[in-house]
Formats: sequence, C-alpha cells, structure tokens
Amino acid sequence: MDELLKLLRDNASLPPSKIASRLGVTDKEVESKIKQFEEDGIILGYRTIINENKLQVDLVRAVIEVKITPEREGGFDRLASRIAKFDEVNSCYLMSGGYDLMVVVEGRDLRSVSSFVSEKLATIQGVISTVTHFMLKPYKEQGVLMGGEFSDEKLAVAP
Repeated sequence: MDELLKLLRDNASLPPSKIASRLGVTDKEVESKIKQFEEDGIILGYRTIINENKLQVDLVRAVIEVKITPEREGGFDRLASRIAKFDEVNSCYLMSGGYDLMVVVEGRDLRSVSSFVSEKLATIQGVISTVTHFMLKPYKEQGVLMGGEFSDEKLAVAP
C-alpha cells in the first residue's frame, strides 16, 4: 500500500505539511496525490472515531448474520447492495463460513433494531435467515483502543 495512504489510514487529520515531511516530498505533492486518490475513488471518505460513552450517547448496535440465496446473474452482490442501502446499516460484508453476509446496524434502542430486522431485513426476498448479536461494549474501534485501564485480575467464579 502507498505510504501516503498508510499515514492517512492511521490518522486522517494529519496536515499535508506533516505528511510531506514524513515522506520527504512537498506539501503540494501530498495535496495533489490526495486529490487524485479522492477522484479515483481510492479514498472514499474520512471518519472520526468518537468515544460515545464520554458523551453519554445511547445507541444500540448489532451484528447480524444473514443467510441469503444468491441471485442468478447477480450472485450475492445485488442483494447485498440492496441491504447496504438501508439507513440503519453501518457496514455490510460478504463472508465465508456459516452465513453469507455480516451486517452491522445502529438504532436508538432495541426496539428499533429489532423492527429493522423483522420488518425490513427478514422480509426481503432471498433472505433465508438472520441471527442478531447485540454489541454490549466496545474495547477497540478501527484499531483504536477505546480507553480505560484493564486489569489482569481474574474474576472469581461462583459455583
């Protein structure tokens, strides 16, 4: 992978001057290369990782295993693209193993996530089954530790 892309993947807020000094090129070269990556669809966007616990934001997230029937001529792509377009869907991946798609969704509460699954996702023609796993607490997000000290202390096991 291009060194510029590696630097941006690790910290997209680095100013072009710092990137340029690390790569031994000019600011203009960095700006031009970033612009070209954006135009070519290599860089699709920039995201900030937010510690929502510090803001006391109450969002419910779930990972949903989805089994689907591949379509003639379209395989999994057409159905996966349709699912990915829902506002509730944060990410959607084709997977190997016991299910076909892994869909990450967000909602304001359990009811909104369960409504999405039962009323929108499960009713799509070609969706065979779904299994929903609710995310309880993040420890690491996109390579970033979410804070807090961790103890090596073992929890007592009750009989």
